[in-house]
Amino acid sequence: MSELKVTFPHMGNMYICVRAVLEKLGVGVVVPPPSSKRTLTLGVQHGPEFACLPLKLNLGNFIEAHEVGANTIVMAGGVGPCRFGYYAQIHREILRDLGHEYRMIVLEPPDKHISELLVGLKQITGRNSWWKIIKALQFAWHKVAAVDRMEKRVQKLRPRELKPGEVERVYSSGLNKIDEARDHASIKAAEAETLEKLNSIPVDWSRPCLKIGLVGEIYLLLEPFANFHIERRLGQLGVEVERSIYLSEWVNENLFMGLVRGVKNSEEAKSKARPYINHFIGGHGQESVGHAIHFQDEGFAGVIQLAPFTCMPEIVAQSVFTKVREDRELATLSLIVDEHAGEAGMVTRLEAFVDLLWRQKREQESLAGGPVAGTILNS
Repeated sequence: MSELKVTFPHMGNMYICVRAVLEKLGVGVVVPPPSSKRTLTLGVQHGPEFACLPLKLNLGNFIEAHEVGANTIVMAGGVGPCRFGYYAQIHREILRDLGHEYRMIVLEPPDKHISELLVGLKQITGRNSWWKIIKALQFAWHKVAAVDRMEKRVQKLRPRELKPGEVERVYSSGLNKIDEARDHASIKAAEAETLEKLNSIPVDWSRPCLKIGLVGEIYLLLEPFANFHIERRLGQLGVEVERSIYLSEWVNENLFMGLVRGVKNSEEAKSKARPYINHFIGGHGQESVGHAIHFQDEGFAGVIQLAPFTCMPEIVAQSVFTKVREDRELATLSLIVDEHAGEAGMVTRLEAFVDLLWRQKREQESLAGGPVAGTILNS
């Protein structure tokens, strides 16, 4: 095969850290165009009808990347009942039928040690030393961690900004600066500059805001195109959002085997889920239940579950939420998404859920004689 031109599927800001690793190792990178209606149309046209939305969008990413010169795909593997573990094989056969000759490299989650990940990366960059691969991973980690810290600040500021759209503008510029950074010092400088600009945006900290937790399947949680930019829309509705998982946490737990200390993992969520689901059911189904309980314990007003249509782990989690609501009076909204989901319908359901939560909060405050948990009044 000619010189490697590696591509990968989009999933939120993941492209920043993946490009960082590959470019540090001297590998040619082709980042797919951002996921769009065309991406989805291509995936739906050529993908299996009953496949989930992530599979179809990933397929569309690969078709569009091939159009701009990609010849090698790198993607993660998976284990358990979730169908993600079969994505690579399905994509390979479909792309071959379409005449797109790709080399497919699957990085399976390490079973016992991070060295298994390093061996997988050697398939792409055999000429690089082990030490250089480790340094490239460290560099990418600094990027993904910086992006997540910026994102968490954005989630606090969105519902409180006085000039709508200003937070998003600064955040977008900050992502570009992190993506362009070529060493640890420039990553640190880009993050500091972005946080300083974010913190200088005029906000109203006295504005009452609901706090809602997002749980569900990781792709739907992280990919804004797939979830109709739900975090931004909730911010516009006066909601501070917190997700059950951030990319740096997933990378550390699933690829780095928890090597980075002090980063949240899924153990607490699994523990809280055990009265309802006491074993692994694939994907993030067990964690969805546990994180929902955690969010309620932390005083969140409600929880929104995001799941692809036909996703078995999240279907199980959704059914368990019925029992959780009975036991804990937990306010939940399950949004099941496929290619037929419409933006207008999504917005309507979000507005109705937020209105319901505000009514519940006013009733609780009336009975309690003052503000109750879930209304966030400080920074």
